[in-house]
Amino acid sequence: MTDTQISFDAAAFLAQLTRRPGIYQMYDATGKILYVGKAKNLKNRVSSYFRTTGLSTKTQALVAKIADVQVTVTHSETEALLLEQNLIKNERPPYNILLRDDKSYPYIFVSDKDAYPAVRFNRGARRKGGRYFGPFPNGGAVRESLNLLQKVFRIRQCEDAFFKNRSRPCLQYQINRCSGPCVETLISKEDYASDIRHATMFLEGKNNAIMQELGEAMEQASMTLEFEKAAVYRDQISSLQIVQEQQYVTGMSGDADVFGVAMQPGGVSLHMLFVRAGRVIGSKAVHPKVSIEDSEGDILSAFLGQWYFGSQREIPNQVVVSFALDDQAVLEEALTQRRGRKVSVSHSVRGERAGWQRLAQTNAEQQLVAHMANKQNVYNRFLALQEVLGLDSLPGRLECFDISHSSGEATVASCVVFDRNGPLKTDYRTFNIEGITGGDDYAAMHQALERRYTRLKKGEGKLPDILLIDGGKGQVTQALEVLEQLQITEVLVVGVAKGPSRRAGLEVLILGDSGDEITLAGDSSALHLVQHIRDEAHRFAITGHRARRGKARKQSKLEEIPGVGPKRRRELLRHFGGIASIERASIEEITKVSTISRTLAEDIYAALHPES
Repeated sequence: MTDTQISFDAAAFLAQLTRRPGIYQMYDATGKILYVGKAKNLKNRVSSYFRTTGLSTKTQALVAKIADVQVTVTHSETEALLLEQNLIKNERPPYNILLRDDKSYPYIFVSDKDAYPAVRFNRGARRKGGRYFGPFPNGGAVRESLNLLQKVFRIRQCEDAFFKNRSRPCLQYQINRCSGPCVETLISKEDYASDIRHATMFLEGKNNAIMQELGEAMEQASMTLEFEKAAVYRDQISSLQIVQEQQYVTGMSGDADVFGVAMQPGGVSLHMLFVRAGRVIGSKAVHPKVSIEDSEGDILSAFLGQWYFGSQREIPNQVVVSFALDDQAVLEEALTQRRGRKVSVSHSVRGERAGWQRLAQTNAEQQLVAHMANKQNVYNRFLALQEVLGLDSLPGRLECFDISHSSGEATVASCVVFDRNGPLKTDYRTFNIEGITGGDDYAAMHQALERRYTRLKKGEGKLPDILLIDGGKGQVTQALEVLEQLQITEVLVVGVAKGPSRRAGLEVLILGDSGDEITLAGDSSALHLVQHIRDEAHRFAITGHRARRGKARKQSKLEEIPGVGPKRRRELLRHFGGIASIERASIEEITKVSTISRTLAEDIYAALHPES
């Protein structure tokens, strides 16, 4: 197979790519890895490779060979840095800068012999008397941390020879980056020791105590109307959040294979993380073909058997899965026999393993989005839908409508559009419904369809080949009435109604022109396409409804989140210093607020990142 035989569809890939932090791996047509990179925002970073102008010669040569791009989402940019380095060490991609000696991680060193200790960068042998903090993912991360410590705690970083020969403070003191211990009249040994203690506590990870002190100081300054002082504390809190993130990519010890699985109508994604000596050394995603009726646990059980027993693979002492398995005990026994030593298979885990588990599950969900957006998969589903509906030609454009409201409040209708390449998000529309009885979904659907197709009839857009309505015969009737009123005859109306059991995978298609009902098999590609567009219409309607409801109530983002009352809002703002810092925080950081549980932290993160 040559590179020219596979054409990478960058536009389709980028359209569904997440904006979360992570790493990306680029492969050529033979499956050989070309490049590994890290990103604070995966969508923005990967998109930069596919610009039409401004690329270097080396980047152009790399892009010309790309046949596939895989991403691994991380909880933070710090994790992305660590995982990138692990993969570069192991894979040695030809387009990465490869260091001749990259065997050691850098550390931060604090001397214990000086009256006024310095905090410095250290790489290599750790023989000096003092404390070492790390390892850090790279030199840049150490320098960023030193820069932060210098700004927040005003600790000196100069060399001892320079320090001992000063009679007046240097420029670092003038710009408020050092407390000037070289001149004894500027700061006492006790006060400087207190600053060193706070810096050491921060490097030890005792962040909560420091954050609480700063939060209380900020609150006290606000109460005494010292707003400039309160702003300084707020900025300190925001700065400390940068390196406060928990690092799940690197831990203390342990070997494990971690498996996450995600399902949607039309696709399944399994994502594996391989952890050795407490460090994630790689990952892999697969997309098995399964029936929609299978549960996540069923899929994991079947896959693990093939993965470990279908070939000679290394078996670690821990296997962590994201869903409970019915045959867990049997699988443990079989793996233990194959390995010759005890192997545990776990679903309910805590601490470090829970972090790996969440990471695998997040990546499974992201990989599934990418897989379902694949152009060839979508095209095949269009072919299947054509056959099911008995159409003479392949449909080129589908539209689907859904309604969302809260007990009749802030009703919003959504219209999503798919073509043969997948979701066409530039053509998505929402309609704020007015002048109807609250909760009257039929009237809401009628209004949205009338507004939409009046415009299309006037030539302000393109008519679809198939109009999908999320609902039963009543909603289908509304669509037929609107199209008849506007004399639109070339659009086929199909209702998507829940079956008698109301389970996913057992939906019924209602043909508008005849009223006939079609029930498809759970593994039907046509049904998967219909479910995909229906679910996307539902998601887009909810997003529009929440935005309208929040705007109408003129509430802050925190006030819209169930379970976050005045006390918790106050604790969050005191801990982080402001809403912007809360929005930048990971789930792990949010859980550090004493009144916030893990579940509530996930709800807060989801509410502040609706597109993640």
